[in-house]
Amino acid sequence: MLQLLSESSLLLLFLVLAVGAPLGKIKIAGVNLGIASILFTGLAFGALAPNIKLPAIVYEIGLVLFIYCIGVSSGEQFFGNLKKKGWKENVLTFGAIILVFLMVVLIGTLSSIKSSYLAGIFAGSLTNTPSLAASLEFIKASAPVALIESALAEPVVAYSVCYPMGVIGMILAIILFQKIFKTSLKANAQLTDAEKLTNATVVVSNDKVIGSTITELKTAYGLTVVFGRIKRGAISFLALDSMSLERGDLMTIVGKPPQIEKALSLLGTRSENNLEMDHQQLDVRRIFVSNLDLVGQSLKDLNLPHTMGIIITRIRRGDSDILPNAETTLQFGDRVRVLTGRNELAQASKFFGDSYAAQSEIDILTLGLGVAAGFFLGMIPITLPGGIILKLGIAGGPLIVALLLGSVNRIGKLVFVMPYSANNTIRQLGLVLFLAGVGTRSGYAFRETMTQSDQGINFFLIGAAITIAIGFLFLFVGHRFLRIPFPRLAGMLAGFQTQPAVLAFVNEQAKSEQPNIGYSSVFPIATLTKIIFVQILLTLLA
Repeated sequence: MLQLLSESSLLLLFLVLAVGAPLGKIKIAGVNLGIASILFTGLAFGALAPNIKLPAIVYEIGLVLFIYCIGVSSGEQFFGNLKKKGWKENVLTFGAIILVFLMVVLIGTLSSIKSSYLAGIFAGSLTNTPSLAASLEFIKASAPVALIESALAEPVVAYSVCYPMGVIGMILAIILFQKIFKTSLKANAQLTDAEKLTNATVVVSNDKVIGSTITELKTAYGLTVVFGRIKRGAISFLALDSMSLERGDLMTIVGKPPQIEKALSLLGTRSENNLEMDHQQLDVRRIFVSNLDLVGQSLKDLNLPHTMGIIITRIRRGDSDILPNAETTLQFGDRVRVLTGRNELAQASKFFGDSYAAQSEIDILTLGLGVAAGFFLGMIPITLPGGIILKLGIAGGPLIVALLLGSVNRIGKLVFVMPYSANNTIRQLGLVLFLAGVGTRSGYAFRETMTQSDQGINFFLIGAAITIAIGFLFLFVGHRFLRIPFPRLAGMLAGFQTQPAVLAFVNEQAKSEQPNIGYSSVFPIATLTKIIFVQILLTLLA
């Protein structure tokens, strides 16, 4: 059997995936490793014999696909968040990573631990797969040819030892912080209802708004709602921004509950007559955006109310509902809720595309161009003060290019964003390929380290101490000094750790969208910073 595994890479790959995936669902003390279990399964298979390992190209392809898909899907939100208050969150994340870097440098200075192992401790205690990949690429370019195999195994061994506590330690930090500072993720559960989009029908009766246009109301009172339809007498029509309100108008509004209440108090009173149920003249339908000509276009540029007689009242992107505004851009796979004339619904469906099958399609041309551009960027040497030369590599280069392409969505006729479902599928495929590849290639060295030396337990204790200390400090600064709401802050901690398992724990407790927002706001900068600093670490401690 061992001979068969060493000779058939495909058999080995799919056995690792088949065994590792179900193991990741097993909960121990309420926590499961999820997809990371494939790494440990790969280690177990690789530990059987030194020649049981997957080709390096497997983990390299996997990493690039994983990183690129994350960047493309996060780009627009990442840069949009930076324009608001996201810079504070990213400064906190950046500062925490620098602190971990300094801690590892200090450990390296005071001990005899090799720099390659320290790189693995850095990546493992922060559970960051791309930084591990960056360290492997750095070592491959600098280590003597005869020693490359053993040198490449060292950071993976340390990473694998530190990784489990990198997940569990952050969860422990969240639990301890809540107990010590008497805060709770559940205490903010009331935010859940306040975050969900809802609708209401209002009777216009306030004298000070009679005669005002919808544009004037939005500007003067800062209303962040979408006006859907107006019913005046027996006639229903779209609530265009240029419309002037009259006493007795029935009007639908969509938004978050606080803004709905603000609009109701301004306009008049809530009506018991729900216009959403009136389908005689205007009707609503959810439609998939699959028309490539619309992807990356802002609603302001499309001007749908005047060009198509359509008002988009909500956008469903993945599992989240978005309240559209003039600057909102459409993405491939969005499900838009359109309000239009009953007889125009078929035309609206044709306009947006409305192809469910297209949600799984990938544009190979733009994927290839984007990844190739990332490779070129990753090969450019960057000189830092002190003569340190590093490269973004196959992890950092594609990530930066993907973030930029994701923020612009398209260049001319080339659409770089992917459908939500296709992106998730490729991302997961890439991650499992990487984990299986590095696991099998380092399994035998991992076994030797854990059975023939004291290094294994030392790596575990060092990684655990770093993880719990930095996690607690991150929460303390964010909560006590930056006053970030705790559910969002806990999501940020998961993003700082680049750890979906921690995010899943927080989501289960908070039952709110806040953790997901926090996670996505810092994930890109956390990933990129770790990729850079792990290479600086290897250079300084070489």
